[in-house]
Amino acid sequence: MTRLFNDPGDFADEMIDGFVAANQRWVRRVHGGVVRATRSAPGSVALVVGGGSGHYPAFGGLVGQGLAHGAALGNLFASPSWQQVRSVAKSAQNGGGVLLSYGNYAGDVLNFDKAQQKLIDEGIETRTVAVTDDISSASITDKHKRRGIAGDLTVFKSAAAAAEEGADLDDVVRVAVKANERTRSVGVAFSGCSLPGADEPLFTVPEGRMAVGMGIHGEPGIGETDVPTADGLAELLVEALLASDELPDGVDEARGRKVAVLLNGLGSVKYEELFVVYARVDALLREAGVEVVEPEVGELVTSFDMAGVSLTLFWLDDELERLWAAPVDAPAYKKGSVDVASRTDDAEQEARVEIAIPPATPASQQAAHLVLSALEAVRATVEENVDELGRIDAVAGDGDHGIGMQRGIHAAVAAAREAVLAGAGAGTVLDLAGDAWSDRAGGTSGALWGAALASLGAAVGDEAAPDRASVSRGVSAATEAILEFGATVGDKTMVDVLVPFDAALSAAVDDGADLATAWATAAEVAVTAAAATADLLPKMGRARPHAEKSLGTPDAGATSLGLITRAVGRVLAPQPAA
Repeated sequence: MTRLFNDPGDFADEMIDGFVAANQRWVRRVHGGVVRATRSAPGSVALVVGGGSGHYPAFGGLVGQGLAHGAALGNLFASPSWQQVRSVAKSAQNGGGVLLSYGNYAGDVLNFDKAQQKLIDEGIETRTVAVTDDISSASITDKHKRRGIAGDLTVFKSAAAAAEEGADLDDVVRVAVKANERTRSVGVAFSGCSLPGADEPLFTVPEGRMAVGMGIHGEPGIGETDVPTADGLAELLVEALLASDELPDGVDEARGRKVAVLLNGLGSVKYEELFVVYARVDALLREAGVEVVEPEVGELVTSFDMAGVSLTLFWLDDELERLWAAPVDAPAYKKGSVDVASRTDDAEQEARVEIAIPPATPASQQAAHLVLSALEAVRATVEENVDELGRIDAVAGDGDHGIGMQRGIHAAVAAAREAVLAGAGAGTVLDLAGDAWSDRAGGTSGALWGAALASLGAAVGDEAAPDRASVSRGVSAATEAILEFGATVGDKTMVDVLVPFDAALSAAVDDGADLATAWATAAEVAVTAAAATADLLPKMGRARPHAEKSLGTPDAGATSLGLITRAVGRVLAPQPAA
């Protein structure tokens, strides 16, 4: 369990502050994460990595000469927002383009892809490579659906070394893709991890048993078996990774095979235990005719305080072997000897964008107060249900939905209040609230709620007070925006609530109902639809590999949306006469 924390909601921010204070030789703080404290060659490619916090030394500990130029750091187990990724990339870029690389999780894909587009729009050539090394999360034929776990390091290291050699962006991307294609990982866990302030771990494993097929966010394993001996564990992991269908193209029995090996502790397994396991791993690989090159044993990509282990095989060719051996000097990863670069100017500051409040009519400004009241009601609802939302999410996911919603709505309310005081109209208040929600919450839900509020704000505008028609159009626009992220009805996501809510609201408005009545009717449809997701199997996101575990439990995102529609309905309802 986590023993040392202040406010759980501030844990990730305070952790980053402490990390930077302790590692000023290597990193400096920027909005959204950290970048190198040393200068890079002008015109060179910048590698920006990232993901949720809770995985140290990934991702901030891997920023330094020979490795990443910057790391975007989200909340615990939640992807950074696109705003955070964009900020870090702009601070880290050297003029030669940016490669964004991250583990293949839905929230990271959404936010890194959007950041890529924003950077391209601003004239910074940007590419992305998602890491997909976890063999337990999908079959080899669906390799693009696999999660990124400890193989993050092999991809990051190879791409960074290529950039350090002066390769252009196309070549750095080619190296990263090749490294990813030649990396395979599998993990096990003996106990779950506990987030700060949580009374229970995200999942449990019976005494004497071991979960097999772990991600790095506390997702339950694919299977379960008795805890073996150290040698037995080594044999299980090596056998899985040497299976013929898992050997990358170009690796076969008839040719010399070289492999970099990562035996990774997931948080609570002692180094001494890892060394006992590695002795057998090394022997098994050599017996199989594999030449081991520069192995790594230790904590490389963790899952907070999870007791678990993962094994990664990185199949090398001559190019990848050279890049794997290249020197590195980062806070948590060092290899060889680098020529220390000069420091950046500590007085450098990020460019601060002043947000201009567009003009609004008095009617829209008045309606902005109602928008703020609705957001405050949503905040109260999230606070009341934060623990339950986390519990639901932990059944087959990573348990971060409650705290992510909490962070997002708090930021949205603060931004909305500031905008109202500055004289903003209802549309601008919604837009700024959505941007703040997305930026603060990160993760999939942050991206979705940011898109939803922005779409609603665009439909409402600042010219007149919102009416039933404009609100209905806005909800439909929000639905379309969220559907563009790829989920459909039946996937066990918030879409299973949003689509019927949108349809019910539109139907009630078309029938002539006033806004309050139409919204209240649609909210009851939403709550019913949220409960019905208990009967669905998830087809997207982190819960997908553990679909059966979620049967009987509603989706967390669907549940929160249902609760929120009802809370907003209470604000819209006519107040009784005094």
